[in-house]
Amino acid sequence: MPLAREAVELLVQAARAWYFEGNRHGLRDREWMALRFLGRANRFSRTPSALAGFIGATRATASQIVKTLESKSFLVRKPSQEDKRSVVLHVTAQGEKCLSQHDPINHVVNAVTALGNDECVRLRDSLREVLNHLDAAHQRLDASVCRDCMFLAERGPSTSKARASAEFMCRLYRAPISLEETELLCTSFERTRDRPKIEEHLDRARMASQG
Repeated sequence: MPLAREAVELLVQAARAWYFEGNRHGLRDREWMALRFLGRANRFSRTPSALAGFIGATRATASQIVKTLESKSFLVRKPSQEDKRSVVLHVTAQGEKCLSQHDPINHVVNAVTALGNDECVRLRDSLREVLNHLDAAHQRLDASVCRDCMFLAERGPSTSKARASAEFMCRLYRAPISLEETELLCTSFERTRDRPKIEEHLDRARMASQG
């Protein structure tokens, strides 16, 4: 069997953890996918339309999923600070607890973690390259983390106390971005190779938290 096909078939087998019939801990696989996405998405991507695009569903289906998650107190809607006509979906503390304790992919995460940090990095980068090829072939863009996006720019010194903690700026939304937000998913993501040196900021933040 060709090596590439064998690798893909192994990925398909791993996918059994997150694609399944019925429900697990009260949620179907697409509902888990939605809750998982909303738990990692940035404030610009936690909208019903962005959710629908991410999970590959119609707006009506995504709306029904949101209602299900709301009925279980895993999700709440709040007015958007950027656009008062829109709503932003927020995962509640109960929803975060459910993800932490019962998310079907947790076993996969644990198995990948056991590979060690270097193997995790190689696996992540390889899968990212695969997605890049698929995006190019199908003329689409998948969500990815803010730190790799062409719209992210480093901010200069700010005189505003309210925004003093924002080290970056999103040039698409013209909004300040904190260091923590650069690790979140964005559905308006566009890849760039020429990005700010965020790793240096992360290293400084880790050292500060440990000190």
